[in-house]
Amino acid sequence: MMGAEPMTAASSFPQSLDGIDILAKLSVDDRAAIARRCHWRRFGAQDQIIDRDGGSRDVLFVTSGRVRIVNFSSNGREVSLDDVPAGGFFGELAAIDGAARSANVVALEDTIIASLVPSAFLALLREHPELALAIMRRLAGIIRQANARIMDLSTVGAQSRVCGELLRLAREDGDDEDWRISPVPRHSDVASRASTTRETVARVLGELTRHAVVKREADALLIADPERLAALVEHYHMAD
Repeated sequence: MMGAEPMTAASSFPQSLDGIDILAKLSVDDRAAIARRCHWRRFGAQDQIIDRDGGSRDVLFVTSGRVRIVNFSSNGREVSLDDVPAGGFFGELAAIDGAARSANVVALEDTIIASLVPSAFLALLREHPELALAIMRRLAGIIRQANARIMDLSTVGAQSRVCGELLRLAREDGDDEDWRISPVPRHSDVASRASTTRETVARVLGELTRHAVVKREADALLIADPERLAALVEHYHMAD
């Protein structure tokens, strides 16, 4: 992976934190003050933003683009933990406890990152208790998701996990009346999220297509029968 593109000038791209969700309740002046304390960088697709073995402990805000948090199993297989879109942030664990990073982060597309050193981040939490509470709620959510994922890996088979991942992606991208995943997810990405192989994903998608549960469109994967897909999650679970 390539490194970050060096920042050439302060005016080379917008340097605003107004679109960062966790900072939305702060005043415009407060966000501007935080932005001035950040180090701003632009990354291209597939550039590595964080190396888990690196020394950085900064908190990073995604002001544009999209990044993926990944880890690797003992046999070298990539496991996707989460995607963070524009408006999100990551890296708070290392900033809070000073310990090593828990994962790697790569850019999925052209991305602008604002990084804030731990001392400034912790001062921000002390100054704004409501922000500290929001961070606590976020960390609680991460723990709940991790517990659910551990249970899935321990008790749910690969076919059920693939179907469940397709449902999750459709809920993220669509609404109750439009169950589309756009763009069409790559088999390798679904496999990474579901902790299985690309071959298993291809086989499950083939079966779902033959039974008209999903339909491939030009730029999206349509979940044609979400109720049946949800039922298959349980069916495969019971069959395992």
